[in-house]
Amino acid sequence: MSNDKKELAVAALENGTVIDHIPSKALFKVVKLLGLENVDTHLTIGNNLPSKRMGSKGIIKIADVTIPEDIINRIAIIAPGAKVNIIRDFEVVAKRPVELADTLIGVVKCSNPKCITNNEPMRTRFEVVDRDNVTIRCHYCGKTVNSSDARIC
Repeated sequence: MSNDKKELAVAALENGTVIDHIPSKALFKVVKLLGLENVDTHLTIGNNLPSKRMGSKGIIKIADVTIPEDIINRIAIIAPGAKVNIIRDFEVVAKRPVELADTLIGVVKCSNPKCITNNEPMRTRFEVVDRDNVTIRCHYCGKTVNSSDARIC
């Protein structure tokens, strides 16, 4: 094969959702979060693909699926630099970065066993204290959690 030719590492998708620029180390956390082990539609998962920006990246392509906003909010904790692309007829019709909201309600479980959210029937609430390192703080008990230690609800 000629060095002039470039080859796509992952096949094109006719309709569905692509989650791109997932850090390689977070790819399978995103797969688990999305419950992709149970899908019955076309699915492509690529890991450790070359990326100029990241060095290596992961990508997920899911045919005929639109990911709900609450799931995208959860992905933002695991892979805050990821991009979500909506594909229709092989064309990208919408492209947006996954963004971490200022407040996360019912998204992360507090790791403090004495926190009221672990002892009463109520939703958790976390505020983002550091976007660069993805650090969040429980609104109720003040426990600070890094994204790598966060337990997604």
